[in-house]
Amino acid sequence: MATTRARVTNLLRLLQGAACQCPTHSHTYSQAPGCSPSGKTTDYAFEMAVSNIRYGAGVTKEVGMDLQNMGAKNVCLMTDKNLSQLPPVRMVMDSLVKNGINFQVYDAVRVEPTDTSFMDAIEFAKKGAFDAFVAVGGGSTMDTCKAANLYASSPHSEFLDYVNAPIGKGKPVTMPLRPLIAVPTTSGTGSETTGVAIFDYEHLKVKTGIASRAIKPTLGLVDPLHTLHMPGQVVANSGFDVLCHALESYTALPYHMRSPCPSNPIARPAYQGSNPISDIWAVHALRIVAKYLKRAVRNPDDLEARSKMHLASTFAGIGFGNAGVHLCHGMSYPISGLVKTYKAKDYNVDHPLVPHGLSVVLTSPAVFTFTAQMFPERHLESAEILGADIRTARIQDAGPVLADTLREFLLDLNVDNGLAAIGYSKADIPALVKGTLPQERVTKLAPRPQSEEDLSALFEASMKLY
Repeated sequence: MATTRARVTNLLRLLQGAACQCPTHSHTYSQAPGCSPSGKTTDYAFEMAVSNIRYGAGVTKEVGMDLQNMGAKNVCLMTDKNLSQLPPVRMVMDSLVKNGINFQVYDAVRVEPTDTSFMDAIEFAKKGAFDAFVAVGGGSTMDTCKAANLYASSPHSEFLDYVNAPIGKGKPVTMPLRPLIAVPTTSGTGSETTGVAIFDYEHLKVKTGIASRAIKPTLGLVDPLHTLHMPGQVVANSGFDVLCHALESYTALPYHMRSPCPSNPIARPAYQGSNPISDIWAVHALRIVAKYLKRAVRNPDDLEARSKMHLASTFAGIGFGNAGVHLCHGMSYPISGLVKTYKAKDYNVDHPLVPHGLSVVLTSPAVFTFTAQMFPERHLESAEILGADIRTARIQDAGPVLADTLREFLLDLNVDNGLAAIGYSKADIPALVKGTLPQERVTKLAPRPQSEEDLSALFEASMKLY
């Protein structure tokens, strides 16, 4: 017995000694004390949670069989008005009919959903008493369906119970949810892999969301054939979301530097900070974006490029769904929420709209100039992946090098010239900062802390890109 104990002790010592020694995950950057059940301050563990993913051209045809295998008798199919008339939804409906699945269609999903549109979908779900859900669409549809499933499974909960603090109460989700199959038709949000649902909270004119591993889809059917129906500008903006998911999760605060440490694992956030597993997915997604995004935008018939971007969206989703995002996303929420009159090309909507991917990427040059003081090697590596020649770059120039690389990338895709081009001016900066402050769930994952003055400077630097 004593010999066995000695072996176990020796093995634990060896494992500690073999901990990751790379710049981000070693103790190089003044890591705060680790966490243990005895009450230390920062976390000591990370957890990977991801939906089951099935990829393949035409894989959508299997959805009816999946629901049959789950024993589903009464299914809610969620989509939006535009998609309801297009092949992806028809393919799903054909599969449901062929396999004898009873279903009802909810096609009132709002592109860039609000708390009001969420609650309308929730009411539909409660009345339908569904035993499974299928979401066909982009992030708006998948996120709406996650929320509908959550609140239909917890019918007596108040809406703000599960909404992220400080806007909502941020309660943990403890009840079982119904199966949810996600069929993404855009290549950006990665929502088919994540336990996150984002919406505009109209009362405060700011984006917030619900974040819990419990709401992630049961299965994501990633079918590249659906990407052929996307207009070029939708491909571009979706791709910018993938780009920033990868960059932000890779440069986020390392998981072992995030505080507070949860006293119970159920309280460990979905967004935990960069970690060795998420890093792999983020870097791989970034390489695909660098190689295929421009091709996918410029040629709607380039099935290879569009298929690769569809996979990149899922890869980045696995990465950021567990590591998190930071300032580009935190600052994007008021950019979308405070939109005045801007309407993006190729989006068939009846309200002003700054597409999510565009709202995220417009601040990226300023943000990564700011964050590169921490972990500059990662910023330089990212710039190199995106095409920069870093052979003579100095480590202290990592921020400007990545920022210039991003500007060239965006200019080549004719992206609007900063926040001013979508209707904002310096007079709007206080409101934009105010809308960013409640986004602590993501802004606290930035590797460099930021003050209100820092945020003001970042918004000002993002007014013009070129």
